[in-house]
Amino acid sequence: MDNVISEYQKWKQHGEALRVQAKQAMETRFRDLLLEAARIGQEYHSDFGVTLKPPPAITAFRYKAGAKTKKPAKGLAVKAETVKTATVRATTDPKISALEKKLAQARTKLDAAKTAGKPTKNLEDRIYEIEDELRLAGER
Repeated sequence: MDNVISEYQKWKQHGEALRVQAKQAMETRFRDLLLEAARIGQEYHSDFGVTLKPPPAITAFRYKAGAKTKKPAKGLAVKAETVKTATVRATTDPKISALEKKLAQARTKLDAAKTAGKPTKNLEDRIYEIEDELRLAGER
């Protein structure tokens, strides 16, 4: 009987650890999908001039619009943001590359907010989160 109880306790501990891992993975996936949806919505709006509407099952979907960018005319110099994004070092892991690109974009937004005198707390927090994700991805 003692053996059954100890096996049950081991199973319960393992199940809890698995539950925590699943929760973290689902939260990360949810955030990634929301960020991708927001990016697609912004791109759609900039390309077609119309805002995408979410499906009826979604009652609200809001995102903070980034700085409006115009398409560069042919022959003009490349924008500084594009140059900064291009300087992100290439890696073989696509997840790390994507995180580094997000980090470079967030830092660009932070610099723009600082020069405009706007609040930067949210941007600083986002940069910290991305850096943390990069550290975790590098440990694998």
